[in-house]
Amino acid sequence: MDIFDGLTMLGGLCLFLFGMNIMSGALKQKAGKQLDNLLHKMTANRLTGILIGMVATAVLQSSSATSVLTISFVNSGIMTLTQAVGVMMGANVGATATNWLLSLSGLGGGSLILNLLKPSSFTPILALIGVIFYLFDKNQKRKGIGLILLGFSTLMYGMEIMSGSVADLKGDESFHRIFTLFQNPLLGLLAGVLLTMIIQSSSASIGILQALSSAGQISFSAAVPLIMGANIGTCITAVLSAIGASRDGKRIAAVHVSFNVIGTAVFLTIYVIIQAVFKPPLFSSTVNPVTIALINSIFKILCLLLFLPFPNFLENLSGKMIREKTEDDGRIQLDERLLSTPALAVQRCDQLTHEMAEMAISSAQDSLMALSGCSEEMAASIRQREEKTDQYEDALGSYLIKVSAAQISEKDGRMATSMLKMISDLERISDYSVSILTSGEEMREKELTFSDQANEELHTILMATNEILSITQRAYDRQDIAIASRVEPLARVIDNLKDQLRTSHILRMQSGVCSIEAGFVWNDLLTSLERLAGHCSNVAGCIIDTEQHNLNLHETLRNIRRDSPAFREQFNIYTRKYRVESEKTSSLPS
Repeated sequence: MDIFDGLTMLGGLCLFLFGMNIMSGALKQKAGKQLDNLLHKMTANRLTGILIGMVATAVLQSSSATSVLTISFVNSGIMTLTQAVGVMMGANVGATATNWLLSLSGLGGGSLILNLLKPSSFTPILALIGVIFYLFDKNQKRKGIGLILLGFSTLMYGMEIMSGSVADLKGDESFHRIFTLFQNPLLGLLAGVLLTMIIQSSSASIGILQALSSAGQISFSAAVPLIMGANIGTCITAVLSAIGASRDGKRIAAVHVSFNVIGTAVFLTIYVIIQAVFKPPLFSSTVNPVTIALINSIFKILCLLLFLPFPNFLENLSGKMIREKTEDDGRIQLDERLLSTPALAVQRCDQLTHEMAEMAISSAQDSLMALSGCSEEMAASIRQREEKTDQYEDALGSYLIKVSAAQISEKDGRMATSMLKMISDLERISDYSVSILTSGEEMREKELTFSDQANEELHTILMATNEILSITQRAYDRQDIAIASRVEPLARVIDNLKDQLRTSHILRMQSGVCSIEAGFVWNDLLTSLERLAGHCSNVAGCIIDTEQHNLNLHETLRNIRRDSPAFREQFNIYTRKYRVESEKTSSLPS
């Protein structure tokens, strides 16, 4: 093997690693939503978690990617530690799928079927399809599929180059002596650990071993320790990902490390004993890519079976390893590790936006009740929720901007844009709940009162405001356009009510029925209620925009009002429902 063969192998290695990275990234982007749905169906059943871990890792083609996502889910509160343990155990077995694909390069024989199964036969076709989809197709879904095919083709082509570059080493004694050293279990284990830590992928390191095995110089006794070492080396990704994570996030990383280290220690000990006592001829035979894939699968399945009878062992061990107690500081949990899978990051933002909406709207509804009397606990709760919604807006706003900058699907892009608009309106709804609370407190502190007529009018607009809040919450929870379209007509009615009640109160102040000081509070209340309704209308408009693939909120609201029989019908219904005695006429807003 000369310097040119070495350069060829280096080039093949670079293509192999690049292709694996491209394919894994494209798969995460493509399969993100499906993985989210899969994980939401998960139960505390350990076997279910193991199966999901296998499937997720086989889809992502990387146990490292699954471990990082799992730590992110635990850190964000999406998944419990108990659920995550099963996923991590299954991920180790699922990672073997990549090496079985790579083993196709080692197929031999002259039959047509075997030749068709070799990557050199089908990879060019996949690459051609990938190029057509990625470069010439405007459909984003097919572009994603094209990128996956290109990544896979690059990976397999790099594997072929590496295998071809070592073909001349079949009779090379120096190459044979190097791998003879790895027959020492500790040296082989250490080499596997270091290589996998450097490239941060056990699938890639074992893939390199599969390519080298094409020279026919790697023995069974050298391959086993290298494969076991790769199993430990892959833990480095989980360890790095756990830095800065919550206590449970660190514990799931500890579970991953414990599973691999203990499993390797047990079976390496058994392997050494068998080798020393029985000296089976199999250990002296050479291996090929298929044999390496088989050894890897058997080893990881044995590790899984080792821990399966003791479901709580790893969880309890991680609790002893990570004893730190972290207090909940109230921060919004948005893990930046999820940004590597934008679809899941968008889903997490959607979950937190729902929490924010529920908090803001419930705070506003409580503030309406607080006008007739309010305990210190209720007042404190309303203000705490207002502060919390501020935190939601800050955290979600900055995170959604990062998500939007990533390569995300058109649908996820619309959701991210809609949420960016919506969180501002939700935060303002919460702000006005405090304003309404403050108006009520001012009335009680200054012992101000409204006339009976004013109280009746206030009751009417409060009922209308409470209904618009309820409709908005229901429309958002269900993402229902039909319900959302009822918000704008009611908002216009509340706007009309505000003008009418303001005029009525001015007349009462002029006649001396109500005081000027009470009039200031009255004006503040009407302004807060009208603006609450306006922000509810904006939220409903965002729901309609997202479903109709339109991101122009003002155009959406104009279209709802303009020549819409449904709008006019709803407007008239709400006008009759919330008519006040002082009202003489009512007209549709322009």
